[in-house]
Amino acid sequence: MRILVIGSGGREHALTRALTASEHTTAVFAAPGNPGTAQVATNLDVAADDFDGLVEHVRTRDIDLTIVGPEQPLVDGIVDRFEEEGLDIVGPTAAAARLEGSKAFADEFMDEHGIPTADFEIFRADESDEAAAYLDEVGAPIVVKASGLAGGKGAYVCTTLDEAHAALSEIVTDRAFGAAGDQVVVEEYLEGEEASVFALTDGEHYVVLPPSQDHKPLGEGDTGPNTGGMGAYAPAPVVNGSALTEVCRRIIEPTLAGMQAAGTPYRGLLYCGLMMTEEGPKVVEYNCRFGDPEAQVVLPLVESDLVEVFQKLVEGRMREATLHAAPGACACVVLASDGYPTAYDTGFEITGIDDAEALEAVSVVHAGTARSDDGTLVTDGGRVLGVTATGEDLPAALDRAYDGVDAIQFSGKTFRRDIGEKGLRRLQAS
Repeated sequence: MRILVIGSGGREHALTRALTASEHTTAVFAAPGNPGTAQVATNLDVAADDFDGLVEHVRTRDIDLTIVGPEQPLVDGIVDRFEEEGLDIVGPTAAAARLEGSKAFADEFMDEHGIPTADFEIFRADESDEAAAYLDEVGAPIVVKASGLAGGKGAYVCTTLDEAHAALSEIVTDRAFGAAGDQVVVEEYLEGEEASVFALTDGEHYVVLPPSQDHKPLGEGDTGPNTGGMGAYAPAPVVNGSALTEVCRRIIEPTLAGMQAAGTPYRGLLYCGLMMTEEGPKVVEYNCRFGDPEAQVVLPLVESDLVEVFQKLVEGRMREATLHAAPGACACVVLASDGYPTAYDTGFEITGIDDAEALEAVSVVHAGTARSDDGTLVTDGGRVLGVTATGEDLPAALDRAYDGVDAIQFSGKTFRRDIGEKGLRRLQAS
């Protein structure tokens, strides 16, 4: 099977690696890809939002299956376009992708279908006075979100009212996220531990992947601004067997049933970002694609043939699919540029990747890298690399990942030293 992966980040590098491991794969392409995907796939010079160009490449290269990495093409309707062309693609339609594309839509959907989530209120950008008055009424802590896509950076967890008003101003007055801030969602602050659960679904039947835990804040101890993710690990012990069953019954299944009932069945990868509260799991957000960097730690733990699962998904045969997880654990530490997630410089030479990958069970995923004119590998983004390692347990995986981190150098290298600590504490307490 000839497969195309759309996107250019760490998630797409992790996907191309996983797909090349299948005995059913004859060729993998990445559009546009990055220097990491070029090691295992053929990069195509076509942007993820160039639907005409992508369709042309699929046809001329006899590509059998397309998998979409980032959220923006899904929200913009790439699946609808491919289906009109009679081309197989993994992902939800634009109507179904609203679960990620509009936090306001997602909150109203969950409220309608009794899916556990935070209490919320929705305001238009021109209702900022009403939103400010509501903040004063409910007080802090509180969560303020831009409703639209904001690259994982449009949600503010505010511990004081001053922070909440500043967040509101940044979204609606400063237009920090552009049109994503046309609506603002103010949500109840949920106490608990975050986790992510992925489900691959044909709209009715599904399989779940090992639960994971992302680390969104920039700084250690979950301090500083939110980022796209500074690291992850799987499986996350906070989602044990009974908790995962509850997630399936109370969240995944009613979500799929609700989308079916609305005439917009959800097919593809459903990402449930959760808060594990004392009252049980509650949805913090939906995503319509693999998480990044969660994909980097979940995919290495999948023993089943992913290509077979994807094929059953597009053919509507997920009732026949099974998914087995490998024993052990996987951890990923993100190496970022100094100044991320705001202003940062790029173009710095990266060294030591070969040394890191020479270590036992360590691999390096490219997220924001490029080749200079002379072929030197340089930084080219806020999140630069993901150092990933597997191990017989979480401590072993983390130790290996941090050994890999220490082997890699570039100017301004920034990372967290506490990835996985919540999981370690839970394991020690059990």
